[in-house]
Amino acid sequence: MGRITVTKTAIEDLLILEPQVFGDSRGWFMESWSRRDLEAVGLDVDFVQDNHSYSSKKGILRGIHFQKGIHSQAKLVRCTRGAVLDVAVDLRKGSPHYLKWVGVELSQENRKQLFIPKGFGHAFLTLTEDVEFCYKTDQYYNGEADRSIRYDDPQIGVDWGAAPLILSDKDRCAPLLAGSDADFV
Repeated sequence: MGRITVTKTAIEDLLILEPQVFGDSRGWFMESWSRRDLEAVGLDVDFVQDNHSYSSKKGILRGIHFQKGIHSQAKLVRCTRGAVLDVAVDLRKGSPHYLKWVGVELSQENRKQLFIPKGFGHAFLTLTEDVEFCYKTDQYYNGEADRSIRYDDPQIGVDWGAAPLILSDKDRCAPLLAGSDADFV
């Protein structure tokens, strides 16, 4: 596979990517994204936007977010400082994994990345203080297509662990899946 190791998850097309890291006494270097390496493992994605967020406290939960319709986004996510529990939820009706979720710890130490295809909801919970989270998307942000589902939706049942949850008003007031207009197929 070259300079990237791919690990399949329990959900088809949701992949953990581990770029090769080159290090010595000065530090380390890695290619965090390479079109060539992604194409070599069967991912033909044209990323158009990079996003970078900062969370100051442990226990901050962001999500479950997605964009619907033609603005739906594939994402390549990673944590560059601290650690998060990153969660992707299959929202594709008709998928054998519909409403199943996968959680992966992403951290500055493990340098893992998660490739999230279109049709998934995405969320993360900070496991440390001072977290920086970066991700690429293959569609630009569109406020009219921006949607959320409640983090504690009983139909989805994400296990967030015992961490205290700090939420934005948007995420605290997000609709349950039953009241959502998620329409991926």
